Amino acid sequence: MQQIDGQKLISELTLDDFENADEITFSACVHKLRKMSGFSFVILRTGKYLLQSVYMPDKCTGDFNSLCEGAYITVTGNVTSESRAPYGYEITLTSFEILSLPAAEYPLHVSSKNLGCSLETNMAHRSVALRHPHQRAVFKIAEGVVSGFREFMLSQNFTEIHTPKIVAAGAEGGANIFKLKYFDQNAFLAQSPQFYKQTCVAFFDRVFEIAPVYRAEKHNSTRHLNEYIGLDFEMGFIKDMTDVMQMETAMLKYVVDYLDKNYQHELQMLNAQLPVITDIPAVTFFEALDILGKSHNQFDLDPSDEVKLCEYAKEHYNSDFIFVTKFPGLKRPFYAMDSKDDPKLAESFDLLFRGLEITTGGQRIHDYNEQIAKMKRYNMEPEDLAVYLDIHKYGMPPHGGLGIGLERLVMKLLNLANIREASLFPRDIHHLDP
Repeated sequence: MQQIDGQKLISELTLDDFENADEITFSACVHKLRKMSGFSFVILRTGKYLLQSVYMPDKCTGDFNSLCEGAYITVTGNVTSESRAPYGYEITLTSFEILSLPAAEYPLHVSSKNLGCSLETNMAHRSVALRHPHQRAVFKIAEGVVSGFREFMLSQNFTEIHTPKIVAAGAEGGANIFKLKYFDQNAFLAQSPQFYKQTCVAFFDRVFEIAPVYRAEKHNSTRHLNEYIGLDFEMGFIKDMTDVMQMETAMLKYVVDYLDKNYQHELQMLNAQLPVITDIPAVTFFEALDILGKSHNQFDLDPSDEVKLCEYAKEHYNSDFIFVTKFPGLKRPFYAMDSKDDPKLAESFDLLFRGLEITTGGQRIHDYNEQIAKMKRYNMEPEDLAVYLDIHKYGMPPHGGLGIGLERLVMKLLNLANIREASLFPRDIHHLDP
């Protein structure tokens, strides 16, 4: 019987492995071949780095003529300091073993400094495009956002939950919900974990989730996806929605600091400028309309409004973010609490970042009778959501929360032109494959 010891069998190469190393062995992909007079550069791509190695016929065993871009190999070589090489190291190859060879050449210029293709071409060859270092770096940043978010939530005594994505009713209602057949009854893909988040507040006090969200909207814009990753949290025992806003502000500060500490490699590669977050300014919806010079007859913000409000926040507060609060209740979900000062307004907010709404949140109704009354005002049948109403019937603390679109946040952190660039395999009205 073969016995496996407790040591790691495979690990990702780090730059620390080169420190004081004379000889090194690792596996990588041949990213680029540059033939020179008497020697060749072999640029090797690992899961994180591009490393420069040198092949010289008299110093390396292995059939160099068999190498090509896209070949996966295991190399052994001598490490030397070289200021002109990436990260200051160069590997003089002494041997290599070919693990696998591609059956066809790349359809994209993966080894070029920039991929240099249209978004549609990128999407058509997504599995190849993602091999480009800049493309994959986007998703290392997404990893960092998720990791920082999770670490912060746990530090604040939130419990991570995992809620169903096949549901009997949509949290937001309306037509923007995907229907599917669930055995002998109708079901839907979850628009939000809202109902489950609120339910869990009753016994966990504070919860968060990182999971897919589905919206059946026929948008074809640079800012919409039909499946995206939601960063959601819900918290009990709040005094009002400002507690939720303060929690989000602290979380964003933490995430930005986490990225700054752990993802400098990718941030520098993508030339990303992280926002400096102190206090985030807040204006009410109607104050926002006044800033925009618009009448009070509208009930929501359009994309150009969001851009102008962020320009205002940058100019007057030197902030890349701005909260807009107290939206008209008609444009907010039925579970949003009415404002005590004006019942026509909701205790609900959006957070705008660099011209784009990335968050919707607020305080929820916790009183059973108040929730029933509001549902009737919205011409909803309480019996249709009887299971949801049980949480109110059997008691809930004052609570609130929010949802953040991961792809939107990453898009604006990296100044990407299209949200599809921040999604590994985007789902929209035109893309169901790959």
